[in-house]
Amino acid sequence: MINEDQVEQLAIEWFQELGYDYIHGYDISPDSPTPERTKYQEVLLHVRLKNALIKLNPTLPLTAIEEAIDKLKKPSFPSLIQNNREFHKMLLEGVPVEIKKEDVTKGERVKLIDFHDIFKNDFLVVNQFTIKGTKGNRRPDVVVFINGLPLCVLELKNPADENADILKAYHQLQTYKDEIEDLFIFNEALIISDGMNARIGSLTATDERFMY
Repeated sequence: MINEDQVEQLAIEWFQELGYDYIHGYDISPDSPTPERTKYQEVLLHVRLKNALIKLNPTLPLTAIEEAIDKLKKPSFPSLIQNNREFHKMLLEGVPVEIKKEDVTKGERVKLIDFHDIFKNDFLVVNQFTIKGTKGNRRPDVVVFINGLPLCVLELKNPADENADILKAYHQLQTYKDEIEDLFIFNEALIISDGMNARIGSLTATDERFMY
């Protein structure tokens, strides 16, 4: 009988077949030899994000890229839903920045994803990504990053455990939303699965709105 670890590994293999790179969460943790975060509260992969934005916005100066990253790291609103809505708009339209040249200020937008040529983006899937939350460390099963942005979270359950169905996975995500809110500012999709069934929903979706 398949167990939860096997479900997790199977999901990772599917992402790899789609062209995603794979890294275990520990291998990029702040305590690892090859960290991609400076502290466990951080949810953005800063260097990966910066390199991607430079590549996607070759005509913009580095100052514009850094301004865009600062805006991503400093949410504008007290509400998770408001911040998520703001991020979604920036994901689609770009991050508004100002560029000064010869005493003239010009508005530009920093593109976060290339929707036309997907191969220009950086795709990464990470399991056991530890995040320090309000009640200690939390470790979502799988986090999907595109250009260093955590756009999707997968919560998986053991199909052999009758008490751990996908509804339990849904409730686990609700706990995460309360305790590691920063991760979900950037969320575009939530996925729950027990290895036999899988559903996908948005940040605000009730369990009935998670669709097969």
